[in-house]
Amino acid sequence: MTSIDALRPDAALRTMLDAQTDAARAVGNALPGIEEAARRMADTLRNGGNVVYAAAGSSGLMALADACELPGTYGIDPAQVRIVMAGGIPTDARMPGHTEDDTAEAEAAAAAMSPGDLLIAISASGTTPQALAMTRAAQAKGIAVIGIANTPDSALLTLADTAIAVPTPPEVVEGSTRLGAGTAQKIALNMISTLAGVLLGHVHDGMMVNLRPDNIKLRARAETIVARIAAVPADAARAALEATGYDVKPAVLVALGHAPEDARRILDASGQVLRQALQAETPKTRRA
Repeated sequence: MTSIDALRPDAALRTMLDAQTDAARAVGNALPGIEEAARRMADTLRNGGNVVYAAAGSSGLMALADACELPGTYGIDPAQVRIVMAGGIPTDARMPGHTEDDTAEAEAAAAAMSPGDLLIAISASGTTPQALAMTRAAQAKGIAVIGIANTPDSALLTLADTAIAVPTPPEVVEGSTRLGAGTAQKIALNMISTLAGVLLGHVHDGMMVNLRPDNIKLRARAETIVARIAAVPADAARAALEATGYDVKPAVLVALGHAPEDARRILDASGQVLRQALQAETPKTRRA
C-alpha cells in the first residue's frame, strides 16, 4: 500500500476511509463475544453493580466516550459507571504516554471494586501493562473482565472472561491506534452498551425510554416518545410526564390512564421492561 503522504489529498482520504471501513468489518467476527459482554453489562447494572472501563491513550478516549453516554442515553446511575484512564482524564490536549506502564494505579483502582462489579479493559495491542494489571487484580477479587483488543491471542484476551478480538489491518499512520484500531474499539463498545440498554428495557420501538430529560431538547424528545407510544396528543404526553417527574416509562402508562403509583408498580412487576408492562395492563384500565 502506498503511504498516504505520497498520495494526492483525495487519494489519501479515500485510503483513510477504506481503512476505517475495513476496521468496521473486523467487528463482524466478534458478535458472539459482544453479545455475551452486553449480557454481563446488563446483569451487572440490573443487580446494582458498577461497570468500570480501564484503558490508556486512544483506547481510553474510546472508553470515556462510551461510558459518558450511558447516563444520558439510558438513564444509568452515573455512580454505577467509572472510567480508569491511565494518567487520568486529560484536561487539555496532552496525553501522558508513560502512564500506561503504571501498574500501581491500576491495582489501586481494582482494589476499590467489589464482587458483582464488571471490568471492561481495552488495549489495541492487548499487552498494555495498565490494562493487564487491572485485569489480574480484578479477577483476583472474583470480578469478571471483558477484554477488547485488536491483536488476537494477546495476553489481555487470554486472561479475559469474555474476550473480544477485533483484528484491524495495519494503520495508515503506523502506530496511531486512534485510527483503525480505535474505530473498531468504538464500534464494539457502542454495540455492547446499546444491547445492554435494550436488555435492560431502556429501548422501546427504537426509542430511548429511560433517557434523562435534563434540558429543553430532551424534554421535547421525551414528550414525543410518550405521545408516539401511547398514541396521545402532545399536551396529554406532557401532562403525563409532569405527573411522573419526566420519567418516560411510567409516563407512557399514565398517558394510558394509570395513576403514577400504579404505573410504577406495573413497571416493577415487568422488570422495568415497558413492552412487558404494556402487555400486562388490562384494556379496562386504559383511558377511553
